[in-house]
Amino acid sequence: MVRRGLRVLLEVQDGIEVAGEAGDGATALDLAAEHAPDVILLDLKLPGMDGLTVLGELAARDTGSRVLRLTSVTEPALAAAAVQAGAAGVLYKDVDPDALVRAIRAIHDGDGHLLLAPEAAGTLLRSASWSWGGLDALTSREREVARLVIDGLSTQDIATALFISVHTVRDHLKMIFGKMGVSRRQDMVATLTGRTPAPAHTVP
Repeated sequence: MVRRGLRVLLEVQDGIEVAGEAGDGATALDLAAEHAPDVILLDLKLPGMDGLTVLGELAARDTGSRVLRLTSVTEPALAAAAVQAGAAGVLYKDVDPDALVRAIRAIHDGDGHLLLAPEAAGTLLRSASWSWGGLDALTSREREVARLVIDGLSTQDIATALFISVHTVRDHLKMIFGKMGVSRRQDMVATLTGRTPAPAHTVP
């Protein structure tokens, strides 16, 4: 029923074509190999092969598909595992339909940012391995800025969300980078999530 509803939603969107749907992990891998979709919506709880195993297989096969994982709001701790396994984003199943469509387009356009539900981003920050000193190394405001960077917000968007100036956001980023021993956003996100840094790109 969920898959049918998603298919109906997506088939009426301009520029989106549904290549197929699968009820289990093995079928999902077969369809991914056959159709090479740009974006895969993947549930974690699948019969037989679970979603994390499917993510690992997709990464090993280098299909080029970007994976947006849908999960239950009752299991936020699995967000970090999904990101570390290669998911390009994590959203909860109760996400607004319009927001889901925007997320799919953002994942497709892909710029190296992770796309996370706010609750998932917070869990990721709490569960990440902080070998450089842990959350105690950051102020509460720096943690907010770090979470929004993981969400993929630009410097201007972060400033708007936190009601501070762009200059102040940049100052916070400099402090975070210094504490973490990194020099760019991609390396910061990689440290927080355990993922390989994305190529450098300009962020306004």
